[in-house]
Amino acid sequence: MKHRPLILISNDDGYQAKGIMSLVDMVRDLGDVLVCAPEGPRSGMSCAFSAVDYLRLTLRHREEGLEIWSCNGTPVDCTKLALNQFCAERRPAIVIGGINHGDNASVNVHYSGTMAVAIEGCMKYLPSVAFSLCDYRQDADFEPMRQLVRDVTSKVIREGLPLGVCLNINFPLGTPKGIKVCRMAHGTWYDECVKEHHPRGYDYFWMVGKYRNDEPDEEDTDNWALTHGYVAITPTRYDVTHYELMDEMRRRFVP
Repeated sequence: MKHRPLILISNDDGYQAKGIMSLVDMVRDLGDVLVCAPEGPRSGMSCAFSAVDYLRLTLRHREEGLEIWSCNGTPVDCTKLALNQFCAERRPAIVIGGINHGDNASVNVHYSGTMAVAIEGCMKYLPSVAFSLCDYRQDADFEPMRQLVRDVTSKVIREGLPLGVCLNINFPLGTPKGIKVCRMAHGTWYDECVKEHHPRGYDYFWMVGKYRNDEPDEEDTDNWALTHGYVAITPTRYDVTHYELMDEMRRRFVP
């Protein structure tokens, strides 16, 4: 069995979410599958990890070629623990985040726990991919994603990805018209805080918000692709250095 590829999967919706269970079903025959995912929803955690609280791992299911573990921490906690505790003698061929209930296009990549799984794998020099669907419903239909998820997973296992690059792959609702390789759109969240007053005399707040695509007519973005029914594939780097600006910064700030 150790000659089969090892596929490490996590998410931010919890180990029982339909998205991650659908993903497991889609890729099971492509290798041995190790799931380590949060006990419950952890959306918006980004790359947070538990620096103070202790962590627990719970085995939820085991059969030949498949193990499912849950963790009380964040998606990054799950990924770090899985690599540390279960992968010391067997390096994953791919790390996958998802399938997320809801898209992770545009600036959402910076908030997403699903993308954090892929970024963490990428920072460990492992080929990594995040899959998301533009449907927040618990009972979302992931079946139209099956073939492309399998194709991408197979190709990444076989061919790898460039060092420092992971893939952010977002699916539209329904059957896609095709695939676009895109950049992330410039977008803005606004009206993000709702203030309420508690009967016991204090104010409290809900983080909500509305999203606005700030360049809706630009056809090379992930938002445009999804809005028009295409799968959006965005190559994503964890290195956020603005290399083109380095010489100018030297001229401005270096004596």
